[in-house]
Amino acid sequence: MDHQQVHDYLLAKPCTSVSQPFGEGVDVYKVKDRMFATLALGKMGKEDDEHRHWRVNLKCDPDEAQALRDIFSAVLPGYHMNKKLWNTVMLDGSIPTGELERMMDNSFHLVVEKMPKKCRKNSKKIYGVEHS
Repeated sequence: MDHQQVHDYLLAKPCTSVSQPFGEGVDVYKVKDRMFATLALGKMGKEDDEHRHWRVNLKCDPDEAQALRDIFSAVLPGYHMNKKLWNTVMLDGSIPTGELERMMDNSFHLVVEKMPKKCRKNSKKIYGVEHS
């Protein structure tokens, strides 16, 4: 997936908005005012401008976050985020589309699940997430 496909996929989630509260160049995706992803063009380390990649930060279960880092070289601890709960995924084409979509879905669902009960009312219908 390229950055435009990731943008479209994230924005297609129910009740999602995008803004740039950290300045131009960093898109922040929120569901009901709660961040579940960021998308930015950047470099990691001392790479020159020709080797910049789009990257997406996604919330993740701590155990799964580490497992994904072990499996995929393009998954790193969350850049400027809580490194236990967030991963940075480099959009370099090395991660299969289905896996990247699963990671984005999980990030969205983790944020929805943490919303107060009144915000989750009708969540199965609106968000596609079941709650007890």
